[in-house]
Amino acid sequence: MALALSPLAFAAVDPLPFKDHAQELRFQALTKQLRCLVCQNESLNDSSAPLAADLRRDVFQQMQAGKSDTEIKAWLTARYSDFVLYDPPLRGGTWLLWFGPLLVLLAGASAIFVIVRRRAKAAGTSAPTSVRPASDVEDDW
Repeated sequence: MALALSPLAFAAVDPLPFKDHAQELRFQALTKQLRCLVCQNESLNDSSAPLAADLRRDVFQQMQAGKSDTEIKAWLTARYSDFVLYDPPLRGGTWLLWFGPLLVLLAGASAIFVIVRRRAKAAGTSAPTSVRPASDVEDDW
């Protein structure tokens, strides 16, 4: 079991030559904000996919070249679109990502509200057809 799981333990480790601890922390913070394009539910920092390792090296090289986090994100989004960002900007193309879940929730709440009102009206307009006297109810027991 240990032999089977050992490659997974070291898969996401990239031995990169950081200048100092602050640069390493900046790298980790930046790669946590970027999505792995293969895994889609993992950040670049957490992914063990080969493409994620390549992108981590690209981010590292950009950092070594003196680029800011904003410039690195712009470089990645120019190549991979806003999908690479965990927190995509609010634009015409991403408004559904931001407000879609709220719209679905409101549509579901509206549907439930309409159904409950219709049932309440239907129950209020229909009168009972016959009422049994109390003495008949006691005879059933």
